[in-house]
Amino acid sequence: MEITRRLNKPEAMIFDMDGTLFKTETLLVPAYHRMFEELRRQGLYEGEEPPVSRLIDSVGMVMDEIWARVLPDHDESVRQRADELFLENEMKGLKEDPTELYGGVADTLRSLREQGVRLFVASNGLEPYVKGVADAHQIMPLFEQIYSAGEYQTASKVHLVELLLRQHGLKKAWMVGDRSSDVKAGKENGLTVIGCAYAGFCDDKELDGSDTIIRSFGELLDLYEHSV
Repeated sequence: MEITRRLNKPEAMIFDMDGTLFKTETLLVPAYHRMFEELRRQGLYEGEEPPVSRLIDSVGMVMDEIWARVLPDHDESVRQRADELFLENEMKGLKEDPTELYGGVADTLRSLREQGVRLFVASNGLEPYVKGVADAHQIMPLFEQIYSAGEYQTASKVHLVELLLRQHGLKKAWMVGDRSSDVKAGKENGLTVIGCAYAGFCDDKELDGSDTIIRSFGELLDLYEHSV
């Protein structure tokens, strides 16, 4: 752990989903290849697909931003169809493919909840996907509520977290995530930010501004137990 200041004990923790709780690539890579197969079949795409790293490097952005990076030379109708097909393949993959949470996620969440911490998710993903991941891995009951940009139509995670805090009357919370958007959402809403550096999606500067950097999810328990 890299602790840059003394942490205050939170009443709640707000988690990003991809790259924080869920090992995203176990689902995204096969869904990505299937999506492009279907786009070709429908005559909407020709040639080799863009490298899957372009998608993985975009994890954490809102969907419009992701497709603008993955399909920069295609119009909005193709991007919209890609979005629809990708979600279909993600939902199919959650039922049929072996996907994974990061090590210690379920046990750590249960322990935090048992100690009275209120748990939430705030993700820039689509509602069926975010809730589908939580349901497929049987962690849905551990969360008080799951917020997604797709459900609440928020333009940024800053606004999504602001909405969550307001609706639940939260004053002291930790924002836990692996992207600069998580750091920004936490800081602009006055929260402690726990940066997650185990996913391998981001560069060294992605988590600049975090109060603490963790290298495994289970470190959260130690942080909580030593907070004041």
